Amino acid sequence: MKSIVSGATLALVLGVGFAGVVQAGPERWVVRSGLAQVSPNDSSGDVAGFPGNGVVVDAASGLGISLSYMLNSNLGVEVLGALPFKHKIHATGPDLSGLGHIADTQHLPPTLLLNYSLPLSANFRPYAGLGINHTIFFKEQATDNLEGALGASEVRLDASTGWAVQAGFDWKLSDNGFFNLALWYIDIATTATIDFEGGPASNDTAGQTSVDVDLNPLVLMVGFGHRF
Repeated sequence: MKSIVSGATLALVLGVGFAGVVQAGPERWVVRSGLAQVSPNDSSGDVAGFPGNGVVVDAASGLGISLSYMLNSNLGVEVLGALPFKHKIHATGPDLSGLGHIADTQHLPPTLLLNYSLPLSANFRPYAGLGINHTIFFKEQATDNLEGALGASEVRLDASTGWAVQAGFDWKLSDNGFFNLALWYIDIATTATIDFEGGPASNDTAGQTSVDVDLNPLVLMVGFGHRF
């Protein structure tokens, strides 16, 4: 993690320094928004106490938005945000798959990136970036399926910090307006912890179980933007 933070910090410092060499145009700010789809490439460890069983996380969609400040004609610093994404979590494996939908969670994925863009024509401007993501999970909730097996349950997901990369393009529609398509790959890993009071799946014994999950989603956003 130290290498991720150090690399991104160095990139930002170099970008700020390079800004003094190449002057940005009059439109320094760029805002983009649209429909974002979060598609986890998830892999799960074993649920503690239930070897060979894990979880999967459904895709989710919502409103995404990013704001960029152009350091110069090509380099920009971007902050990516969104309205909360809502995900369903399902149990897998020979012992737990019958539970199906076991929990819900919401998350916010604030991400800071350094982008390089290159206008290839009067209308077409592709860009790519590298940065840091910090994902916050909240409103975790056990379903009736889970509580029927383990008794009254409380679900918690740890926050995650990791790297992020992106690629996208803007297609000019007017002097300052454009169509945008962007794709991110975000390194997200969390530990889900369940405290339960006891039920049939736990032999009516209260306790705690947990599972490590790598989400590593692809995030696709299609929308529009404006330069000002």
